[in-house]
Amino acid sequence: MKKLAFVAIGLAFACNTAQKTISEPTSVATKEVSPTTYALSITETELKDHLYTYASDEFEGRETGQPGQKKAVEYLRAQYQKMGIKAAQSNGDYFQTVPLQMSKLPTGTISINGKAYPMGENFLTFSEAKGSFNEIVYVGYGIEEENYSDYDGLDVSGKMILIKSGEPTLKNGNYILSGTKEKSVWSNMSESIGKRMELALEKGAKGVLYFDADNFTRFKTRYDYMLKNDSGRMGLKASKEDDFISFFINADMSKILMPSIENAAAAKVLPMDIVLSVESANIELNSENVAAIIKGSEKPEEYIIISSHLDHIGVSKNGEINNGADDDGSGTVGLLEIAQAFKKATDAGNGPKRSVVFLHVTGEEKGLLGSMYYTDVEPIFPLAQTVADLNIDMIGRIDPERQGDRNYIYLIGSDKLSTELHELSEEVNKKYSNMELDYTYNDENDPNRFYYRSDHYNFAKNNVPIIFYFNGTHDDYHRPGDTPDKINYDLLENRARLVFYTAWELANRANRIVVDKATK
Repeated sequence: MKKLAFVAIGLAFACNTAQKTISEPTSVATKEVSPTTYALSITETELKDHLYTYASDEFEGRETGQPGQKKAVEYLRAQYQKMGIKAAQSNGDYFQTVPLQMSKLPTGTISINGKAYPMGENFLTFSEAKGSFNEIVYVGYGIEEENYSDYDGLDVSGKMILIKSGEPTLKNGNYILSGTKEKSVWSNMSESIGKRMELALEKGAKGVLYFDADNFTRFKTRYDYMLKNDSGRMGLKASKEDDFISFFINADMSKILMPSIENAAAAKVLPMDIVLSVESANIELNSENVAAIIKGSEKPEEYIIISSHLDHIGVSKNGEINNGADDDGSGTVGLLEIAQAFKKATDAGNGPKRSVVFLHVTGEEKGLLGSMYYTDVEPIFPLAQTVADLNIDMIGRIDPERQGDRNYIYLIGSDKLSTELHELSEEVNKKYSNMELDYTYNDENDPNRFYYRSDHYNFAKNNVPIIFYFNGTHDDYHRPGDTPDKINYDLLENRARLVFYTAWELANRANRIVVDKATK
């Protein structure tokens, strides 16, 4: 699982063959099909066998683009070939190539009216930025909604713009966008930065100087870590954002650019000479998503995606291997077993009505890059025809901070876009698993921001309903101690079965779930 930068006791309860079955209409007659028979094929033994290989030292921590990651994708391809599950791509290739580039932490200055300011003090950026401008355009909060726009009457094409965080309020203290004391998504740091940058890009701006007094220290902490460890920033190669410049600035620089910025509402052109001289060295490399599919028998053009990330953080500088057994070896092997269960159903003549896609994404630890490539650059299947994404990231351990039954799972995001998905998830659990569904991290105010930190988010931002299955962090998170011997295989079995049951219901219900909480 990606760090913030920018988841069973009582096996009888989990797989009770006496529980309700699903009514399956066919073209001839109605028959009763129980998914429990196929869920039982997801076993502790097979999960353990997979994980002791997948999270072994041989795979060298599976760092994105490195030899261990190549071994990991070959292992996954071999498993799907062995199961007889076809590649998702029409060319028969299980690998979706994801072109990447590693940018070293940039160095340089911004010069304002002839005075140079060094990188890393009053401003930060994580990519190369060059250019000269004789003005910048202040656009307030950089927001545009149906009945409000900070860009009205402005031409920012090819220009640097200055934006501040937050959103506008009325004299009575109510927020303009909501008309109440309730903040909108534009006050959510994790979502609003991307929305502001995307909107500025759409408007033709060359780049953004972004002032967020409350969160500048977060960006600075990340910058200082990268500087200390001489690390770089991995991103998608040749993405549309490559030529777009984004700077995070502190209060001191904001006052240099515009002394009245904290109280200024109206847009304003600020004449000044700005010279950007920030350089970075780039290294190109490729990685791969792995995608397989079982075609639907009745609605093959509607897709249920089950995802997990195949990578981890590799080898530490001292030579210790970070095996990533839980993060996300547990999700990866769980996905393999779920695929096997669907294949057994298909071989028995009870295949899913909708297509089920088994998607192992790369680059999660580097910024959700593999899922971003899939959703934003080259979807194998249309997002408009994608019913839901069930994302599995860390389901093999127990959160030491959590109190209560060990047979639990944290669910995140099930109610964010579709009421039906949340209700279906609850019903499936009651019908088949009787697991404790813990929504602690689903809270919008959760400081961990887990909703934004795994691959489901790239689907959610495109209005594809999601559920994120997560066991929480532990002392071995992103450390060499995350090894296969510490996995609770009974819980891994139960949790993987729950995902299978949920996917089964999504794939076989009469109508696709409704998105009733779509975002822009």
